[in-house]
Amino acid sequence: MADVIGPGTCEHREHTDVLRFTLNLAHPLHEVWPAVATPSGLRGWLADAEPLEPRLGGAVTLRWLSTDESGARTVAEGTVTAWDVEHVAEYTVAVHGRIRFHLAPAGSTSGTVLRFTNEVAVPGDAERLSRLAGWHQHLEYLVEFLDGRRQDWSAWTLDRYRELYAAYEAPGGRQS
Repeated sequence: MADVIGPGTCEHREHTDVLRFTLNLAHPLHEVWPAVATPSGLRGWLADAEPLEPRLGGAVTLRWLSTDESGARTVAEGTVTAWDVEHVAEYTVAVHGRIRFHLAPAGSTSGTVLRFTNEVAVPGDAERLSRLAGWHQHLEYLVEFLDGRRQDWSAWTLDRYRELYAAYEAPGGRQS
């Protein structure tokens, strides 16, 4: 997956951090769009999305399928803050701030470039690293989902998350 998911980066602004990932996917836009913009697609790799009103200003609630170290699941209510079919799906939700998926054709191939952005107020370095690791792991699940492998949430552990956290934490780690 290293070739598919570039390292996440974090730009610190006055009261906000902007986390970014770029994915070069071998799948065409018409396959990637439903994975980031429909309840059944999001459920395959990220969260239950109910409701998800597919329009600017629509309601959205994301119920994460993974858990934190204490076993709690995140529930984030919010609004669809950008919607351009097959190009941009953006959700602004409690806890996770602005989550944006920007899709574009990958040059002369039939693939898709997905630019993922998360704008959120992060209270410190540990939380910033945690979010980079968490999003990285979920984006790996997205790649697997697009390849036809659905995440088995009953077998989910924090092992991969911890590995990614350590990689981002290491000097010269994944973040820039």
